[in-house]
Amino acid sequence: MRSDSHPIEQEEIMAYLDGELPVDRATRAAEHLEHCRECQGLAADFEGVSRRLREWEVEAGERVVSPPFEPARPQQHRRMPQWVWGLAGTVAVLLLVSSLVMPRMQRQAYWNGPAKGTPRLTSFLAATEPKIARTAQLILIAREFDKARVGLEDILKRHKGFIGQLNVIAPAGAARTLDATLRIPAADRDAAIAEIKQLGRVESESQTGEDVTSEYVDLDARLTNARNTEQRLTDVLRQRTGKLADVLDVEKEISRVRGEIEQMEAQKKTVTNRVEFLSLEVKITEDYRAELQMPPDSIFGRFRNAAITGYKSMVEGVVSVVLFLLAYGPALLLWTALLFFPVRFAWKRFRRT
Repeated sequence: MRSDSHPIEQEEIMAYLDGELPVDRATRAAEHLEHCRECQGLAADFEGVSRRLREWEVEAGERVVSPPFEPARPQQHRRMPQWVWGLAGTVAVLLLVSSLVMPRMQRQAYWNGPAKGTPRLTSFLAATEPKIARTAQLILIAREFDKARVGLEDILKRHKGFIGQLNVIAPAGAARTLDATLRIPAADRDAAIAEIKQLGRVESESQTGEDVTSEYVDLDARLTNARNTEQRLTDVLRQRTGKLADVLDVEKEISRVRGEIEQMEAQKKTVTNRVEFLSLEVKITEDYRAELQMPPDSIFGRFRNAAITGYKSMVEGVVSVVLFLLAYGPALLLWTALLFFPVRFAWKRFRRT
């Protein structure tokens, strides 16, 4: 198998069937098997050989009885019977196939579907539908903001949706806005979007879709393996009668696997909700028209405000002068007393000259 046309090798297909590939390679193998019929046929052949090996038994009446030992005669050259060569070849082929694709413990638990012996890979490829997580955005301009908000809530009730987040901004003297994240069932997606568009003038609209099939398949496979592991550990714990330390180790491993199962179940539920519910972001802006308002002209009020302002300025000035004298007055008096006589003496000599 060439790597340029097939990103996975035959050994990786067998490892994928056995549940031994890492998460990233297992996801890539699952995606390739969904589209490549050649690899699907190869996987089906591996599964068929493994199933035939499990069903093959040697009946008691078909035992091969070796002929009694006879000394070889030098004068005779007997050829080996044809059925011996056929039996030897069959045994060699069976040994080779069993060493390559013999089902292991995890493969036996994972790839058997609800009906024993039904390959899970074939049924999965035939029945799985694409998992698409859809999102949409709408920006509307509404003339009647209150009516648009009530209409939005009525639409959600009719289509059994719910509000994930809602923010309303209503500033004074400006347009009001509503930002909401709505979750609507996927079956009612188109009808709900069409009704919301009727609440105002559409300014912008966008829709996107994300394929989460590989993520869903990966989570489902990991959950199945983890549950089988938990079941085997529980059986081991139930049948073990060894040391207490061994029992505690098994219980610790069961707790770890149970934590991983709960985490993966939460992730799978999140992915399922993304597929089953549309995430719609709606922004509604009010078509606001500002009104010119002139305050009444009052002369008495203007005089009163001016008088109050002047009074405050006068009081603040007097208080500032008093504070300055209290803060720097003693220092000014001291320096005046110290410098009075020297300055006076220097002034008299200057006048004489």
